[in-house]
Order: sequence, then C-alpha cells, then structure tokens
Amino acid sequence: MTKVSLFKQDGSQIGEIELNAAVFGVEPNEDVIFDAVIMQRASLRQGTHAVKNRSAVRGGGRKPWRQKGTGRARQGSIRSPQWVGGGTVFGPTPRSYSYKLPKKVRRLALQSVLSQKVLEGKLVVVDELSFAAPSTKEFKSVLNNLKVDAKTLLVLEGTNANAYFSARNLANVKVIDEGNVNVLDVVNYDTLVITKAALSTVEEALA
Repeated sequence: MTKVSLFKQDGSQIGEIELNAAVFGVEPNEDVIFDAVIMQRASLRQGTHAVKNRSAVRGGGRKPWRQKGTGRARQGSIRSPQWVGGGTVFGPTPRSYSYKLPKKVRRLALQSVLSQKVLEGKLVVVDELSFAAPSTKEFKSVLNNLKVDAKTLLVLEGTNANAYFSARNLANVKVIDEGNVNVLDVVNYDTLVITKAALSTVEEALA
C-alpha cells in the first residue's frame, strides 16, 4: 500500500491519499524506461533534411566532351558527384524517424517512471488548483507554498483552464493534461505536481 500526502494549494496538508499500487508501486524497469525515452526522442525529430542528387541539380544535360581521343577521363555530365557543383551521393533524404514500442512496454515504462517519482519523494498531490482568473504570480506563490522550487511538471485535469494559463509562462514549469502524461516529460522534470482529479484519471488509464 502506497500513500502520499495530500496538500491544499496554500501548502497545508489535509491528509493522505492512497495510490494505486499497479501504477505507482511497481519496481522501476530502467531498460524499458530507456527504450521509451529513445522512442519519444526519435519521434520528435523532424526528418526534413535533404540534399540534391545528380538528377535534382540544375544543368549537366550535355556530355562535356567526346568519349575518346581527348586524353582526358570520360565524363557524361558536369553534374556528376565528382564535379564541383555536382549532385550528392547517398545524402540524407526526408524521412520519419518515429516508431512504436508494444503497448504493454509503453505502459510499463510510464508506470516505472511514476513509481520512481514516488520512491524519490518527488510526487506532490494537490487536492485542487483553483484560480478566479489566470495569474502567474498566484501560481508561483502556490509553488512556494508547496515548497517546490525545482523543474516542475504540472499535470492538470483538462477542464482547469485558469490553472493552465497561470502556470504556462513560468520557465521551469511545463503544464500538461492528464491524457498526455508521458515518460520523457516525467524523466526530464524533477518534481511531478498533480491534482487529485488528474491522478484518478491517470490511475484509471494505467491500472
């Protein structure tokens, strides 16, 4: 049974909340986490690199000199790869680097990084984050109340627009909704702050 403290946004502790052991209580698998991070980073690559091969370079339609009798090496085009201004051989072409891991592997990786945050004491659960209007200043005071000063990943329920707009301008804070929790973000940020409503959604999806 895994329990963590439950806080209000003013920093006061109002009790404890029991975490789903199938999501937050597994033994972290570093190999699976590594594979998931590499997959996500590969998928982020644009893959728009390109060069011109000899068919794409302008010019070179005429044979520069006759085949025999000049004493020079035979040439068919001034845009062959060995010529200055010629086409590139085996250069990069646009491609997609993305690939997918099996669904069970992706789920285990996410469970592993979430469990790691619990083991490190870097998971902060907040009862709710309520703002009358978007205010970065108010949200920064909430982080101070929670004693969170490191790089922070904030997971919100998707309907909490005011909290989203309050937090998104902070340089060391990234805001995502509960449906976009992913391995790379959890690994990249030191502290995971999640609302109670978002936590229940994550547990339901990953259990």
